[in-house]
Amino acid sequence: MRFLIALIFGVGTLACTDGASNFPVTSQEQAALDENVSLVRLDEGNIGAFNRVVTPTQVARLPGPAKWNYTVGSGDILSVLVFNHPELTMPAGPQRSAAETGFRVQSDGTFFYPFVGQVQAAGLAPEQIRANLMVGLAEYIANPQLEVRVAAFNSQAINITGAVVAPQRLALTTVPLTLIDAVNAAGGLDPEADPERVTVQRNGRSYRVDLEGFLERGLVSNNPMLGSGDVVYVPARAAQEVFILGEVGQPAGIDLAGEDLSLTQALARQGGLDELRADARGVFVFRGDNANMTVFQLSVTSPTGFLLGTRFNLEPGDVVYVTRSPRQRWNDTILGLLPTVGAVNTTNTTVDRL
Repeated sequence: MRFLIALIFGVGTLACTDGASNFPVTSQEQAALDENVSLVRLDEGNIGAFNRVVTPTQVARLPGPAKWNYTVGSGDILSVLVFNHPELTMPAGPQRSAAETGFRVQSDGTFFYPFVGQVQAAGLAPEQIRANLMVGLAEYIANPQLEVRVAAFNSQAINITGAVVAPQRLALTTVPLTLIDAVNAAGGLDPEADPERVTVQRNGRSYRVDLEGFLERGLVSNNPMLGSGDVVYVPARAAQEVFILGEVGQPAGIDLAGEDLSLTQALARQGGLDELRADARGVFVFRGDNANMTVFQLSVTSPTGFLLGTRFNLEPGDVVYVTRSPRQRWNDTILGLLPTVGAVNTTNTTVDRL
């Protein structure tokens, strides 16, 4: 808000500048601008180049297996059922669950089983442990039939935090866990969440995932499978403001909030041009920062201008300024506003990075 106040103050100071408007801009006037400032007059010939089209963001594929196969780890509790041999099965009574009566995988990755001794478990799927136990028990039981299950999943998990309803640790199981599964298990997205900028930290690297691309456009690659140790962070949606200033009905900032907003829509939303004070030839859009600035000029003296404005999409940080007639020159407007606009955009960029 303080940046918007600074802009309004700067614009208000410029409004007192004397001199008649001069449109279109002459080459001599444009030459007076800094070399890092470029002026673009919007017309039928070039408007198409500035019609920003939102394309789906493909996620950089996370390293890891395409298919999920749970492997047992230290801390997991196994339940072993040997058919027709109840003496080898730890029964779960009414007061004890299978997790309480099962076999805990120790820190060395093994567990003790009668007759067989220490059995390797860490790094193996339950089916592999079952096969190994069958071989070991075959020396004591003819054609042993058994089943191995994970009674408690304790060894592998992911963490999900940020703008979700219930940030938490989620245990991985034999059922694969995708990003959207993790978000749902955490209670869903917070109303202020930004699903377009989700990050997944894996093996010391951070990967950006456009989850919104999966939710709205069905991009399957944007709903990756998660693995043990992953940290999912859902950021809050940052304000993506454009500022509508000058001779309009209601000067104000507009939060784009992910929507595509054209120049004509923005002007109409803020009450349109002031019919008595505005110069319809001087609708300017400032875009850039202190290093480089592009100033777009659109004349809306006829309906054709407003039609062209519907094909010019605004971007976060844009400043739209409508000049006053006849007491404000275009060059005074640009040269006076550039330092303020650049400072606002530079500061906003710094805040976003923090």
